[in-house]
Amino acid sequence: MATIRKRKNGNWQVIIRRKNYPNVNKTFLDKTSANKYARMIEGQMDRSVFTDMSVAEGTTLRELIIKYRDEIALELKSARTLTYKLNHILTYKISYYNLLQLNSSHIYTFKKEISEGRAPKTINGYIQTLRTIWNIAQKQWGIVLPVQSPFALITFDKVNNERDITITDEQFQKLLDEADKIWKTTSWKKQKLEKINILPDMIKFAAITAARFSEIVNLLREDVDFNKKTATFRDTKNGTTHTIPLADDAIVVLKKNPFGPTFFKIKSREEFRNYYDRARNAAGIPDFRFHDLRSFAIRRMLLSGMSAIEVAAVSNHKTLSILHRRYSRIKPADLMEKVNKAISIK
Repeated sequence: MATIRKRKNGNWQVIIRRKNYPNVNKTFLDKTSANKYARMIEGQMDRSVFTDMSVAEGTTLRELIIKYRDEIALELKSARTLTYKLNHILTYKISYYNLLQLNSSHIYTFKKEISEGRAPKTINGYIQTLRTIWNIAQKQWGIVLPVQSPFALITFDKVNNERDITITDEQFQKLLDEADKIWKTTSWKKQKLEKINILPDMIKFAAITAARFSEIVNLLREDVDFNKKTATFRDTKNGTTHTIPLADDAIVVLKKNPFGPTFFKIKSREEFRNYYDRARNAAGIPDFRFHDLRSFAIRRMLLSGMSAIEVAAVSNHKTLSILHRRYSRIKPADLMEKVNKAISIK
């Protein structure tokens, strides 16, 4: 039998002790609720269907987020951006619900709160991160949670992540010119980098090699062979290591940065982005992201006569369909000269 007693503060406490089951203790504001709960739990024990969710009830989503941030996120490639995202989630009300209180309405409210100024893919990323944490708590940390996950009831926003933005050679030169002007006034000159134009050099190197930002800043001096004219990018986004041939212009850029284990000394991605954004705005191409230099490079490679397979060997695309669908961005004007040569009738 359950023990139900009134406490000094006026609340009613339910205590259930039964062999082969953990002790159950719960407090209610009134005796009716206490009796109802006691009957429900004892009934579940009688039918051998009782599941102890006291840990879930005593754990908030905030505690899970912090545990995931401090124990798992730090080991991931995206540790910096993921930690920022997790800390941001902690500022919202959703993080203060315990795991039994949390339901789909709370998640939809949170989704609405973070939607302003964010793209569907970003919003989905926040929800997916929380769903991942919930699943890890259940499978890896052994917290008994409700069978129906509240995140399983959430509909993700439709994502149209295709970008069709590229620039002309003239716009690219304008971007380089503005980057050079901005870099010469940057506070980083105090670090004795006056002769090393990191901002325009990184833009030029990305446009020549189609390398990603992370690959560029993490490129080790020991992984560049100037004799063979090759560079090896390690532990890339898709988890592989690949070596590319270096064009002469790329070698010139690298040799301008002769000191240290890496070629480009970046304090933080956020600060670099600030300078890049200033350069692109000054160049009149405010929607052209640094990552779009990758498609700019791929487009130029394809127009130069390189085959798709050859380009993929440089850009490290595993499938040609992704290369064509997301990065080629060849415009009709790009093909005008070739079309005239191909169908000219004399």
